[in-house]
Amino acid sequence: MTSATSSLTQLLPADPEPDALFDAFSTWTAGRGIELYPAQEEALIEVVSEANVILSTPTGSGKSLVAVGAHFAALARGLRSFYTAPIKALVSEKFFDLIEVFGADNVGMMTGDSSVNADAPIICCTAEILANIALRDGADAPAGQVVADEFHFYAEPDRGWAWQVPLLELPRAQFVLMSATLGDVSFFEKDLTRRTGRSTAVVTSAQRPVPLTFRYALTPMHETISELLSGGQAPVYIVHFAQAAAVERAQALMSINPSTRAEKDAIAEAIGDFRFSAGFGKTLSRLVRHGIGVHHAGMLPKYRRLVEQLAQAGLLKVICGTDTLGVGINVPIRTVLFSALTKFDGVRQRHLKAREFHQIAGRAGRAGFDTDGYVVVQAPEHVVENAKALEKAGDDPKKKRKIVRKKAPEGFVNWTESTFDKLIAADPEPLASSFQVSHSMLLNVISRPGNAYDAMRHLLEDNHESRPAQRRHILRAIAIYRALVAAGVVERLPEPDAEGRYVRLTVDLQFDFALNQPLSPFALAAIELLDAGSPSYPLDVVSIVESTVDDPRPVLSQQQFKARGEAVAEMKARGLEYEERMALLDEISYPKPLEEMLHAAYETYRQGHPWVADYALSPKSVVRDMYERAMNFTEYVNFYSLARSEGLVLRYLANTYDALRHTVPDEAKTEPLQDLIEWLGELVRQVDSSLLDEWEALRHPDEREEARAALPEGPPPVTANERAFRVLVRNQMFRRVELAAREAYAELGELDAGSGWDAEAWEDALADYFDEHEEIGTGPDARGPALLLIERDTGVWRVRQILDDPEGDHDWGISAEVDLAASDEAGAAVLRVTRVDQL
Repeated sequence: MTSATSSLTQLLPADPEPDALFDAFSTWTAGRGIELYPAQEEALIEVVSEANVILSTPTGSGKSLVAVGAHFAALARGLRSFYTAPIKALVSEKFFDLIEVFGADNVGMMTGDSSVNADAPIICCTAEILANIALRDGADAPAGQVVADEFHFYAEPDRGWAWQVPLLELPRAQFVLMSATLGDVSFFEKDLTRRTGRSTAVVTSAQRPVPLTFRYALTPMHETISELLSGGQAPVYIVHFAQAAAVERAQALMSINPSTRAEKDAIAEAIGDFRFSAGFGKTLSRLVRHGIGVHHAGMLPKYRRLVEQLAQAGLLKVICGTDTLGVGINVPIRTVLFSALTKFDGVRQRHLKAREFHQIAGRAGRAGFDTDGYVVVQAPEHVVENAKALEKAGDDPKKKRKIVRKKAPEGFVNWTESTFDKLIAADPEPLASSFQVSHSMLLNVISRPGNAYDAMRHLLEDNHESRPAQRRHILRAIAIYRALVAAGVVERLPEPDAEGRYVRLTVDLQFDFALNQPLSPFALAAIELLDAGSPSYPLDVVSIVESTVDDPRPVLSQQQFKARGEAVAEMKARGLEYEERMALLDEISYPKPLEEMLHAAYETYRQGHPWVADYALSPKSVVRDMYERAMNFTEYVNFYSLARSEGLVLRYLANTYDALRHTVPDEAKTEPLQDLIEWLGELVRQVDSSLLDEWEALRHPDEREEARAALPEGPPPVTANERAFRVLVRNQMFRRVELAAREAYAELGELDAGSGWDAEAWEDALADYFDEHEEIGTGPDARGPALLLIERDTGVWRVRQILDDPEGDHDWGISAEVDLAASDEAGAAVLRVTRVDQL
């Protein structure tokens, strides 16, 4: 336990009166050299006085410290407090931050994926976790205090219900609602007071600890950035609303020189032997060594963390990113430079909302780093060019008349300095209710003691929705309830039971049934339909699990694009007309293994478990596709042109790996399936171990501190996990078998030209095989371990992949040597083909 930890916990007063609590916490902050801002002081006084607090102050004004003070007050009073945030990464960060302050014994975490020290007096969790606790336990829930961070997510269409439900169901709790962009909160002030019986204090402050200066730039982007750098206004975060645009901007900025030679040397020293993978990794390496960072959600976590830590060390002068910084990128930013004031919202291109603008702009100028912050908006390109032409014309009216003003591109949504001024002056839009009714909501309420009818009536008639919307929710709730009764999941009781229930569940539900892969119970049932002795069993299990994991939409889109491209080429070769080709293309989608069987099983399962209707089954093939193509991560990303989404690809692979480990029971894990799971885990670990490291850190939080301070470390040697490495080698060898079967000699040459096996050498070597046999088998038996021979030696494996010929002679094969040291350095199996021949 750190000295900061012991000093705060030891300051817990024996008598938790407001004055004693405030004095104790003020002593702790003063001891850390922190002087409370007036808004912080006001909020803390209200918190220790047991009032609800709505804290609406600018970014960087110390809301996190108020949250710590709230948890401190709850701990002193023996109350259980919850900290909620919208995303798991923020929950995880707060979990570790609070451990530093209160010690590991006093802090727990629940995200649906992970549960650590779940009985602790302080719990960090996603909003959905607390909402389900509130639904299941109602007013009796063990929640004495709720600190809801980023409360503006209340208005999110799909998830806002989770921020609303605790307000409706926890009348005994003290609430601290926090955000920099809440807008008018008078409704919440009255509503909280009515429901909890506590007074509700609204603490607002337009005064930022670091004042902002706003500017509209009519200079070209390069000039604007150069001016900011030369004017001492770095670090500059350039905001884009598309990942591709952020990367393109960073590459374009290589023509300017934001860093001195000494700064570049310091960057190189800080990076050290950090492993940049092929593809985007090589691009990022070149950029950061030049002093330019890139930051967006599609990047690998290790790359985002590298950029953040280089920025925290003051080594990056420019970061090109997306608006992800609006949800808490933890880097010092002096200037936020908007590349536009419009964004595509999935439906149309539109102007930024005031809340979106203030959320992003507020990241400029961080307390403790800067005395000033700057927000600059770049004028549209055609406006900049027109301004430049006018400047060139000077005061000459003739030259001005001759200027041909450039027009905006067709369909362009324009913004002006007036748009900018309005956003600066505008308050965030009022938060709109987004209440929803689901099967899991009813199941949770029915499972609690008491009269479920009254509890649901309260939820449905006393929420924040309009009356017409409430009527719609009531009708949906009735329909869900009837389906649950018809399925036998819920039964009516002739008279109330000992706990006052008029209806009860006939099944037991685990606490997180609706949170952590809600279709996992279906996956368990579907696995029982498979034949464990079938050669396709391991991949069929993967397909079942993949159908229950969230869709990686960019991957599926690229799979469909590629499938349609191949189909068009094949149809053209067959001579089909354009109209016929277009009609047939509509039927082509991304691969969906076991689709028919899965949907039939889902429909059957749903009859007895109607709540699964809340969650769509989605057959797809990403892990399976990668395995069947015998590709490593880099090859797969390149094959589908997913360089800008490789972080999303990796997270999907990690989530599937975690689901396979925890969903498939041990008795269903055959040796080939266990090999596949080990392969997937090692693949994820070698690409970026930070996701799996984070899971381990959650289990052992006290061991994380040194790792947090350091730049991301490399994964363990890939050869250390021999089981997984054997599968990696088998896949590398089978990749060559598949290409040989398709007579794809050019692709084989790309793989092995470095070891003397170009396309011509491969074609010559296989000519004799195809003289004897019509084809090379590529089915499950062909890729099985029985056809791969491995001879281990010091520093090298000698392997032979036997070809599966139609006659079953098994006398042809591909021989190779696997360099273990090179494999460890690359994080993948590095092999050199030595022979392709008949024994």
